[in-house]
Amino acid sequence: MTALPPGCRSHVVDVAGTRIHCVEAGDGPLVVLVHGFPESWYSWRHQLPALADAGFRAVAIDVRGYGRSSKPLAVEDYRMVRIVADNVGLVGALGAETAVIVGHDWGAPIAWTSALLRPDVFTAVAGLSVPYSPPGPYRPLAMMRALGGEEEFYIEYFQEPGRAEAEIEEDVRRWLAGFMFSASGDAPPPDLTKGTIATIAPGAKMQDRFSYPTDALAWLTDDDIDVYASEFEHTGFRGALNRYRNVDRDWEDLAAWRGRSIEVPALFIGGDRDGPTVWGAAAIAAFETTLPKLHDSVILEGCGHWTQQERPDAVNAALVEFLGSLG
Repeated sequence: MTALPPGCRSHVVDVAGTRIHCVEAGDGPLVVLVHGFPESWYSWRHQLPALADAGFRAVAIDVRGYGRSSKPLAVEDYRMVRIVADNVGLVGALGAETAVIVGHDWGAPIAWTSALLRPDVFTAVAGLSVPYSPPGPYRPLAMMRALGGEEEFYIEYFQEPGRAEAEIEEDVRRWLAGFMFSASGDAPPPDLTKGTIATIAPGAKMQDRFSYPTDALAWLTDDDIDVYASEFEHTGFRGALNRYRNVDRDWEDLAAWRGRSIEVPALFIGGDRDGPTVWGAAAIAAFETTLPKLHDSVILEGCGHWTQQERPDAVNAALVEFLGSLG
């Protein structure tokens, strides 16, 4: 069992037959923290005590497919509407009627969509690293094929069950270390003549373009990598990757919300060295329309993709200020 941050407790909640593992701290208004890929509740280890100290009940979950949460076998059981249903059921199972939802990486679209579909339950939302963009008119995988050009965009690479799993599970710990470092603000700038980790050359593997740290990282220690590796060595990656395998299905499910703004108070935090922040510049520029109750859009200088781990103090300060503004 992973050592918990001070003042935290771990438990499993039954959400309509789905097991959701939670690590929580504090008392007060409920704040649900949703991780991304390839992470777990542990990515919020710095936020749980800070939010508890600020007077909130912070609950970091393992999304279905991860950690100690349920891992259904069917790919379609990882569609967005089912994960949103998990979040709605979780709030009730925790004895609350409403919550603020905060998400990072894949957790950001999960959080944005939870607030879009159920603003009565999720009365405020914060997204880290992936800006909100309303459901659009174009099928996602078709756009990703166009983005990849002669290579394969990484989400397309993840589509075939077993393919990415085989690469990652050759050496789980090394793959995680390379992936997380390569997407961080500490990684060397990519040599664009050789491509980036966002695309995979024909016949190659994603890890062929990873870089690795030469010195210890303050934000990601060997012990931290061990925590993530230990989780995935037990669970495998099928459930985690199945989220990517639903992007077109999500597009179909969310057709009724195409172009819709989110009408609850919102916060965005990104890093200026993070791919989704750079690619998402147009989405960020549209926040006045898509997030009409935006409280702030914070871009952290020198920060890569792992915002709440790379810049915990800045993220904690922004979250606490946002939560305090909600009254």
